[in-house]
Amino acid sequence: IDLQFSNAELKQENQIRAIRSFIAQKVDIIAFSPIVATGWDEVLKEAKEAKIPVIVVDRDLQTNDESLYVMRIGTDSVREGREAFRWLDGYMQAKGKKPRDGGAKFNIAEIKGPAGSSVVERRDTGFRDEMTASPNKDAYEILVAQNSTFQKDGGKQVMTEMLKNYKDKIDILFAQNDDMALGALDAYRESAVTPPPVFGIDGTNPGLAAVREGSLTGTVRND
Repeated sequence: IDLQFSNAELKQENQIRAIRSFIAQKVDIIAFSPIVATGWDEVLKEAKEAKIPVIVVDRDLQTNDESLYVMRIGTDSVREGREAFRWLDGYMQAKGKKPRDGGAKFNIAEIKGPAGSSVVERRDTGFRDEMTASPNKDAYEILVAQNSTFQKDGGKQVMTEMLKNYKDKIDILFAQNDDMALGALDAYRESAVTPPPVFGIDGTNPGLAAVREGSLTGTVRND
């Protein structure tokens, strides 16, 4: 197998350019993880006309012609969001945690991935639906939610901004992947503010290592 890889740097136009380059090289298979859900029909039609099968990995895309790709390989992102809320709710209740400001609700800060990404929307849906359905729903409130990049630096940048406005008000931090959660922890360290319980998703090796050492409270791994 001759594997060729192209880093699109979180830009759809770069992904489209890379797919067209692979078509021109007459590769046998193209696999990609769509950064956003829409805007793929034209380039996927070009791949189909070239008789190159396309595999969609991890995320979803929206098209009126599902024959433009042969399969999708990925996890259930809604379930991941649901599991994240279940885990953090169980943790907060078991530990007897109390809101920092002495109020009746835990304030949740959420760091999402890029806007328009299907996995972002689905994880967010699962998390919020599970919170709404929970018998403890009145104990939680999403104080702030902001999109980022799914990268560690992006999580750190967003958390730095959140701390300027919500320094001592965040009781729980939910990041939609481990990298952003770890970046957010870096922001807390530099601010000298004690971090609240921090939860991620993906169960990456760095994320699991952070759980073992106690800096990351938990992560969801959906195998």
